[in-house]
Amino acid sequence: MADLLVRPTDPDNEGRVTHITPRTAGWGHVGFDLYKLKAGQRLSRETGADEHCLVLVAGSGDVTVGGETFAGLGGRATPFEDQAPGAVYVPARARYAVAATSDMELAVCTAPGGGEHPARVIGEAEMSRETRGKGANTRHVRNILPDSDPRAESLLVVEVITPQGNWSSYPPHKHDTEALPVESLLEETYYHRLNPSQGFAFQRVYTDDRSLDETVCVQDGDVVMVPRGYHPVGTPYGYELYYLNVMAGPTRKWVFRNDPDHEWMLK
Repeated sequence: MADLLVRPTDPDNEGRVTHITPRTAGWGHVGFDLYKLKAGQRLSRETGADEHCLVLVAGSGDVTVGGETFAGLGGRATPFEDQAPGAVYVPARARYAVAATSDMELAVCTAPGGGEHPARVIGEAEMSRETRGKGANTRHVRNILPDSDPRAESLLVVEVITPQGNWSSYPPHKHDTEALPVESLLEETYYHRLNPSQGFAFQRVYTDDRSLDETVCVQDGDVVMVPRGYHPVGTPYGYELYYLNVMAGPTRKWVFRNDPDHEWMLK
C-alpha cells in the first residue's frame, strides 16, 4: 500500500498537480487527478475502461464529449462559495475535452465502467444537500453523484464543507468489508482545501486491530487515501475545511459501520 498522504506537485505541461491511479494507490477501483488550468487552456483525454466524473472545483469552462458540448459550466471562484460546482459524467470508451474560460481547478474522478450511461451534465438541482451532525460535529454536504442516482456504474462523488473547529466523517466510520446489507466495500480519496489556505487539518485512518493506524497533517491541496478503516477528520479554529470525496468498490452502495467505541454519542 502506498503512503496515505499525497501532496500536490508543480503543474506538468497539462496542468496536472495530483495523479492517483489504482496501481499507484495499491487498490482496485478509484483514480483521482487534479488539474490547475489557466484561462484559455484546453485538456483532452480518453476515458478508456473507466467512467469519469469531472468536477469544476473552482472556475468555469466548457466540456465537450464526442460531438456534444456542455457550455458555461461552473463559475464559483473557490469551493467555499455557497454554489454548486460544474460537473459532468463521462462514460467509459469516450473522448472528452475541457476548455477553461477562467482559471480552473478541475478534479477528474475515475472508476471502472462499462459505458452503459450517456454523458451528461450533473446540474445543481440534482445535487441534494444536507447538514449532518450537531454542535462541533456539524458539516454541510453536497451530493454530486450519490448512490441514489443510478446513472453511474462505480463512482460515488460528494463534497463537504466542515466549519472551523469542527469534526467531519465523525463519529469515525468505515466501509471496507463487502457484507451487505450492513456494510459495503468502498475505497476512498479525500481531496482537501483549506480557507485561509495556510491552514491545516488532521485526518486519522485506522482499523479495529490497529494494523493500520496513521494520523496525517493535511495542508491545502493534499489528498488522503483511505484503503480501509475508520477515517475521521478535524479542522482547527480559524480554518474552514473543504473536501471532495471519491468512492468506488465492487458494489455501488455506500453502507458504513461506525466505530462501536464512539457510536455512543449518537444515542
